[in-house]
Amino acid sequence: MKKKYSFSILFIFIICTAFGQNITGKIIDSNTGEIISYANIGINEKENSISNEEGYFTLSENGIDDKTSLTISCIGYVVQKITVEDLKKMQNIVKLAPSIFELNEVSVSNKKLSPYDIMANVKANFKTNYPYSSKPKKDLIFFRESNNFKPKILDVEIDKSTGFSKDALKSANAQMASFTSKLKTNPPKHFIDFICNKYSHVTKKDGKNLYVSKMEVMKATKLKDANNAVALDDLEKSTTDIVLKHLDSTKYYRVKSGFFGSRDTISLRKDFNQKKSKSPKNQLTAAKSKLDVFTYSNSISNTSKYDFIHAPENYEYKYEGASFSDQEELIYELSFEPKKSKAKYKGTLYISESDFAVIRADYKLEEGKKLNSLNLKLLLGVKSSENISNGTIIYKKNTIDNGYILHYAAQESGRYLYINRPLKFIELTSGEKDVFDLDLKVEGNSFEKQEYLNINHSESNALAIENIKEKDFNYLQIKKYDPKIWKDYSAIEPTEEMKQFKSID
Repeated sequence: MKKKYSFSILFIFIICTAFGQNITGKIIDSNTGEIISYANIGINEKENSISNEEGYFTLSENGIDDKTSLTISCIGYVVQKITVEDLKKMQNIVKLAPSIFELNEVSVSNKKLSPYDIMANVKANFKTNYPYSSKPKKDLIFFRESNNFKPKILDVEIDKSTGFSKDALKSANAQMASFTSKLKTNPPKHFIDFICNKYSHVTKKDGKNLYVSKMEVMKATKLKDANNAVALDDLEKSTTDIVLKHLDSTKYYRVKSGFFGSRDTISLRKDFNQKKSKSPKNQLTAAKSKLDVFTYSNSISNTSKYDFIHAPENYEYKYEGASFSDQEELIYELSFEPKKSKAKYKGTLYISESDFAVIRADYKLEEGKKLNSLNLKLLLGVKSSENISNGTIIYKKNTIDNGYILHYAAQESGRYLYINRPLKFIELTSGEKDVFDLDLKVEGNSFEKQEYLNINHSESNALAIENIKEKDFNYLQIKKYDPKIWKDYSAIEPTEEMKQFKSID
């Protein structure tokens, strides 16, 4: 009887464990076995997920069972429709069959089109395919961002001080050396994820159009090593915090860097810091701004970034073949590369034959090209340039209005940084001032990657949006990635790098 009872407990435990885990799948090419990145996974024809750059995707536990239908599609492959039960039988590996065929010439309505004819049609139909929609709408969005900084040189040293004793100066420099050594050994990095409902519509105010947006964040996490600075922007603050420990805690100071002073007053006085802490940072406002900036900069209407669409005269285009979309529409595949010096990118465009909409673009900065370069090394001790700019954008037909909407976007950017500047802390007093100087020298590369997934796009109404009361939120601070956190949502499966990242205690 005892054995039978133990077996029952074990059986229940196994069943509960099985149903308590996310279902993760992998999508590969049936011929080559190579991974397929950014394939769309339609879930019960209601929501959409996507495979990550390593070909993996995860299904939420919410409303998912063996009968749940999955439609898996990617340009260049035959659409595959399966159930979750089928996925399990396939050992969670989906093999898509290629559908690309070669075309020496492409003709529409008996007229042969060159790649430049196609690009001309893209421009001619652009406003029709990507119209500004004023309809009230609700978008379920997942957003991910990762940042890290890899310093090559990181030196901070206090040269002189009128307010430091020799022992205090020695102690401060020792702390600086320990701090910078740790940053070089364990480069600062962080990941943030959040999922939200974004509501928007256009109303009238004083006879003018007014864009209104509201956001509800359901879940948000931040994965970082709390012992390291998050980014280069935090380096000066961390340096300041170390220095302040050795200053007179009853005094106020101002920081000056090079020719420029700071308007911010700093101090260790408790009453001063309590006063400043009365205005906590609003996470919702910051998240909304982050999302708005990302969608604006990655909009296909961005003429400077997507000049390979808007300024085709600067690029060379070449046929790479044709395939079908998940709606069985013919898709042209054109590769592009710079023809003129002002062109920056190379990549591939996927263009619908029926309406000449660009439904996908893969791009990367051409080797040797740089963006937004700044060289004030001799004058101000600052030099920077963006030497990495890669990405993918995918558009889908708007289900509630005309044209297309952004379904997925991934953006990876990298910047070289050089800073060689003095920092001076000056006591705020009318009498004799405490002053001390330190030298800050930094050289390295910062990296950022952002991903956006529109899980569901649906119609809303203006009154409901106006009545939404926005609430601030806090990021859940985690020390390592936990898939259970996202079990109820169609989150983008993290890469192996994110899974392996752990905070160092």
